[in-house]
Amino acid sequence: MCFMEHVNVFHSLGKQGVRMTDLQAEVRPGAYYDSVVLMQLQKGLAALPGVVDAGVVMATDANKELLAAMGLLPEGIQAKADDLLIVVQGKNKKATQAALAQVNELLQQRRGGAVQTFRPKSLHTAVTQLPVGQLPSFQITLISVPGRYAANVAEDALNLGQHVFLYSDNVPLADEVRLKQIARAKGLLLMGPDCGTAVINGIGLGFANRVRRGRIGIVAASGTGLQAVSTEIHNLGGGISQAIGVGGRDLKEEVGGITTWQALDLLQRDAETAVIVLVSKPPADRVAATLLRAAQSGDKPVIVNFIGYAPPGRRLGNLFFTSGLVDAAEHAVRLSGEVVALREERRPLGGYLRGLFSGGTLAYEMLLGLQAVLTPLYSNIPIRPHQQLPDLMQSRAHTILDLGEDAFTQGRLHPMMDNDLRLRRLRQETADPDVDMIVLDVVLGEGAHPDPAAELAPAIAEAARADKRVVAIVVGTELDPQDLNSQIERLAAAGAHIFPNVSEALDYVYNRLPPPTRDFPPVSLAAFTGEGLTAVNVGLESFYESVIGQGGGAGNAQAVQVDWRPPAGGNEKLMAILAKMKQGNGQ
Repeated sequence: MCFMEHVNVFHSLGKQGVRMTDLQAEVRPGAYYDSVVLMQLQKGLAALPGVVDAGVVMATDANKELLAAMGLLPEGIQAKADDLLIVVQGKNKKATQAALAQVNELLQQRRGGAVQTFRPKSLHTAVTQLPVGQLPSFQITLISVPGRYAANVAEDALNLGQHVFLYSDNVPLADEVRLKQIARAKGLLLMGPDCGTAVINGIGLGFANRVRRGRIGIVAASGTGLQAVSTEIHNLGGGISQAIGVGGRDLKEEVGGITTWQALDLLQRDAETAVIVLVSKPPADRVAATLLRAAQSGDKPVIVNFIGYAPPGRRLGNLFFTSGLVDAAEHAVRLSGEVVALREERRPLGGYLRGLFSGGTLAYEMLLGLQAVLTPLYSNIPIRPHQQLPDLMQSRAHTILDLGEDAFTQGRLHPMMDNDLRLRRLRQETADPDVDMIVLDVVLGEGAHPDPAAELAPAIAEAARADKRVVAIVVGTELDPQDLNSQIERLAAAGAHIFPNVSEALDYVYNRLPPPTRDFPPVSLAAFTGEGLTAVNVGLESFYESVIGQGGGAGNAQAVQVDWRPPAGGNEKLMAILAKMKQGNGQ
């Protein structure tokens, strides 16, 4: 049933005088439409002959206030939040009524070619009525309803065993954490909230571009970032195995990278994926450390582009750090065509790492490289305040020391000339049962100790006998008075692993980091090995039409549009009561 009201209003036209226009409103109780439908209907009405302006909104208080500010809200209009409010301002009464008479036709026109004859009223009905065995194995629910309703719809979808693409924004952070924990426990992916893009089994979801299939997997906490990388890969001749959006907040401290880790683990196990690209805005330190350790634990190259995040190096083990989205795509395409053995059998780091440096810049470079993957990490030259070592004479957890700092050199020679303090500290770290690896720099050249290996080699051999691994970064040339080759030979004979720079030493460390303990069931690969998907769409009809359009008549992309309405007519109090009743019934 529709209700019609109209009033005549006057608009000033300056020197041209005053002209009468006609303003009429139509209220359709309980007629919910998504924002795209409303926008298109409004544009269609505004383009009709004799129409001056139009407004089409769900009649929330905020929307009615906006219409009033535009002079498009008749006085005394009665409409609730779940009612559709259509307002037309015409040059005259005849034009206004003619426009309102075309509303149904305009709504029908915007459906395009993807018309669904029967629309289930609930998500449960849509999912349970899907013909088993006749659809692609990957099943997902696309959700784009207003944020205040989205969490409940997403939880229902997860409880029905559906992966979820949650486009809706304005979902509370606490709800995001709760939903992702539910999804992880069920071995399902919850992509979002505010997830704009994904490409699953060759079918783009949301605002995805159409790209060819290939061997590159993408995990992105950035919708446009995912689009930029995937299109560049396509344009360079590469292809996408899976592109999984996770939502812009996934790598925040509160969320902990739940979906990113799930997706990374999935792609590491996927035989169709050869290279993985990881894209995000700057992540929280703890989250970055966990994800990079998880990434380096696999055999596949992982291209890392944390936008705005200082990379610890160019390449560390199987991790490749890039400077931008195009750089990430180029690396991915190049590596996807290579067959290289990136790993070898090696003993993972089983305790703490301690760095004893004479060069301050080398210590800082090592600290910068390690802070992305080791936590907690302390130093006397901290990059971040929480890294400050409380007691300089006692290492804590993972520690990087610059022994050339003023606190250590008062009344004594610099450690490049005098090894006494470093030898004492080396023996102290060797005696610590929780220490596994000790990193030193040995800087040669004019003015430095004339033969550092003579003093350091015995202490390194002692550490090796205590089953400690010692890494020595030897900086010098064959022209230096200490004889570079002789220094390297004696340090290596004592048991040190020798590297010419911090970057290669970091690579050694990265390749020996233990993976974080995966305390969640893996997402099943079975649904990711075929072509296409089946989507249940709740919200924006354009997402439904996009999936159907990508099927191309081959049947590998199928979708069901749910005729969703806000529960309890959008009444917050009634919604809370219904939620409590639902919990009480164990649903």
